[in-house]
Amino acid sequence: MTPVYLTSTYVQEGLGKNKGFEYSRTRNPTRDALERNVAALEDGRHGFAFASGTACVDSIMKLFQSGDHIICGQNVYGGTFRLFDKLLQKMGLCFSFVDTRDAQRIAAACTSRTVAVLVETPTNPLMWITDLTAAAEAAHHAGAMLIVDNTFATPVFQRPFAHGADIVFHSTTKYLNGHSDMVGGMAVVRDDDLAERLAFIQNASGAVPGPFDCWLALRGTKTLHLRMPRHDENGRRIAVWLADRVGEEHVIYPGLTSHPQHELACRQMRGFGGMISVDVGSRDRAAQILERTRIFSLAESLGGVESLISHPASMTHASVPPEQRAALGITEGMVRLSCGVEDVGDLIADLDYAFAT
Repeated sequence: MTPVYLTSTYVQEGLGKNKGFEYSRTRNPTRDALERNVAALEDGRHGFAFASGTACVDSIMKLFQSGDHIICGQNVYGGTFRLFDKLLQKMGLCFSFVDTRDAQRIAAACTSRTVAVLVETPTNPLMWITDLTAAAEAAHHAGAMLIVDNTFATPVFQRPFAHGADIVFHSTTKYLNGHSDMVGGMAVVRDDDLAERLAFIQNASGAVPGPFDCWLALRGTKTLHLRMPRHDENGRRIAVWLADRVGEEHVIYPGLTSHPQHELACRQMRGFGGMISVDVGSRDRAAQILERTRIFSLAESLGGVESLISHPASMTHASVPPEQRAALGITEGMVRLSCGVEDVGDLIADLDYAFAT
């Protein structure tokens, strides 16, 4: 097992002589192991671990400067929107929020100042799918890089670099760790020059994870290929059950043939995962369901072995203005499920009880 190096500083052999480690903000052996691991999983060359997924995105944005223009998917994680809209815009970065399901909209939004296109696919919580090949072509035609949040799909189900991505990032808190016991983020790149810039930012900003959190995430990656097919199997069966129960028009899951981008998901992904959104009609109805589940625990986050249930409008996307949530389709009656790896019969029985209100 990789040791947990609880080390802040390292004894040096002599003036200007060390074994590659001087201070743990810059490098730590446990963190190195995690970074190499996830980079390999994504078919990348360089990995950079951060203290959270949001810290990872913030550090990636430090590649740019005041006046630069970034195109971002409309339906991204609420924390990403908050970071861009409430903080980084005040520091001179310019953002356009675009429906990236249509690559022509990405191309139309590009300007002479556009430096990056950031997409999340599938999105949270609407499960929109971005055609990564088309998005990469649009970004590169404008001289911009493509940045992909691969948290929901993981490298088990989706390989963004194969479609032209320049940076792939994760909230390692979610599926990569898989046990809901740490918080972290990870960026992976192939280009050596880009890696050198990110390494400088990682060290200069210092938003790095501690060694024990790195060890926990590294442990989680060892079962990723075992857990993801079970999340996927449970997600597919529960999505079909929900479609029968409330109508397929109210269930959002890329694995259902009723999903408008099901064919794209089949081409681009090797599995659909365990994330499902369902609109139950009203906040009161959602509250009743959220309060009655026993195996699905009411909590934020996702991707752990235990099943979670949440209310995006008041939890993960509370920072998005109500009118913007409504325009996107994040209703007060929307419930989001993170299907864990428990027995699927138990999960369906739990939902059957909750939906019987």
